[in-house]
Amino acid sequence: MSGFPILSLLAFLPLAGALFILTVRDDDPAIVARNARYTALWTSAITFLLSLYLWFNFDSSTAAFQFVEKVEWMPVLGLSYHMGVDGISVLFVLLTTLLTPICILASWDAITERVKEYMISFLILETLMVGMFCALDLMVFYIFFEGVLIPMFLIIGIWGGPRRVYSAFKLFLYTLLGSVLMLLAMFAMYADAGTTDITQLLVHEFPAGLQNWLFLAFFASFAVKVPMWPVHTWLPDAHVEAPTAGSVILAGVLLKFGGYGFLRFSLPMFPLASLEFTPMVYTLSIIAVIYTSLVALVQHDMKKLIAYSSVAHMGFVTIGAFTMTIQGLEGAIYVMLSHGVVSAALFLIVGVVYDRIHSREISDYGGLVHRMPAYAMVFMLFMLASVGLPGTGGFVGEFLVLMGAFQVNTWVAAFASLGVILGAAYMLYLYRRVIFGEMTKDNLKKILDMTPREWVVFAPLIVLTLWMGIYPTSFLDMMHVSVENLMVHVEKAQAAAQMITLAVK
Repeated sequence: MSGFPILSLLAFLPLAGALFILTVRDDDPAIVARNARYTALWTSAITFLLSLYLWFNFDSSTAAFQFVEKVEWMPVLGLSYHMGVDGISVLFVLLTTLLTPICILASWDAITERVKEYMISFLILETLMVGMFCALDLMVFYIFFEGVLIPMFLIIGIWGGPRRVYSAFKLFLYTLLGSVLMLLAMFAMYADAGTTDITQLLVHEFPAGLQNWLFLAFFASFAVKVPMWPVHTWLPDAHVEAPTAGSVILAGVLLKFGGYGFLRFSLPMFPLASLEFTPMVYTLSIIAVIYTSLVALVQHDMKKLIAYSSVAHMGFVTIGAFTMTIQGLEGAIYVMLSHGVVSAALFLIVGVVYDRIHSREISDYGGLVHRMPAYAMVFMLFMLASVGLPGTGGFVGEFLVLMGAFQVNTWVAAFASLGVILGAAYMLYLYRRVIFGEMTKDNLKKILDMTPREWVVFAPLIVLTLWMGIYPTSFLDMMHVSVENLMVHVEKAQAAAQMITLAVK
């Protein structure tokens, strides 16, 4: 290990906070809950401030992994604790450390039972998410990747809605099935390459026949995480039953695991297989974009509508990634980052009124602009960002994805564009039904506008959404060299495939 271990500090500081909360003892449950809240908030806030070190000290002129830490773990098996970030993963680390304190603050009054255990779950979850994005060893990656399931299972299963146990088990079983196949593929990669070091695997050339099987095994896991159609059905159930903060972290970070996996493993390590299976990915992504947008149009539950919109947006991610163009890849990353901010904000938007009325049914609202003008303004900003209004982060990512898709297949670009139109339809429908019209419901006539705590929760998300829309260069510059390096692997594979084809002819 060389230099200051900033990545280990970011990964394990939340775990230290969780262990501290675990030791808190008092006869008064209210004091225990208060101490747990403040410990979790300060721990996650300090973690975010420390993560800004990555932003200010990241060298965007190189594609090499930075802030690298490596310690031998199991020398006999060639396993090591290896951490590092490049221009792709560093942005997801920052997104994770930003959303965690926001989630804890959003849960401040909403969670009143077993607060201590809830805060411990969230801090452990942060450790696993940061570790997953930083891992540079297959086994370390797999441990963090799968470990996330445990605290998420508990958050949904204990603090969720009436069908929380069903939704938690559905989430667990769907993701576990794909992950078992991925583990088998990792064993095959180790047998072929003789190492689990991701930096070495990125330059290792796997046999073409083996690549197809490895790609499908990883695809089984990543497609569920994205989630892609038709393995997306766990997501609406999980979102509806999860507490607000659980939905925020699920949409904001966990859905990015699949897209990140495609960029880190599938495209650079299995480029020949990626080329071969691109038509399949396009087909599934287009179905996801159009079908789930149509399903969103007929939803009565606000969280379920936003959940289906997430599947549609992640369809843009997989389209952009498999265009294998600079614009498409950067667009896919940008859509993930923007969606992480905007979808998190939209679930928080639902949480604001749910805490007051305890209903997510669209029909139970209407005319909120008369009593909650500030809420209506904030809701409008994130609704328009989700639609992809120029000046917001949503526009930049979708524009780049469509540009990349148009370069390789105009039909894919045309069908993906339908998702933009349908996205505007269901989000405007939601906004009109909730915010505008006459206030006919008696329980809404005394509803109060946003509190100072809620403003603190939304403020960083508002700033970030506008920043990403107005000055995207600050984010694109960080990822550009790493994306170009990724393209080198793909182009080499394309050239090799063409040479083989010519030789056969």
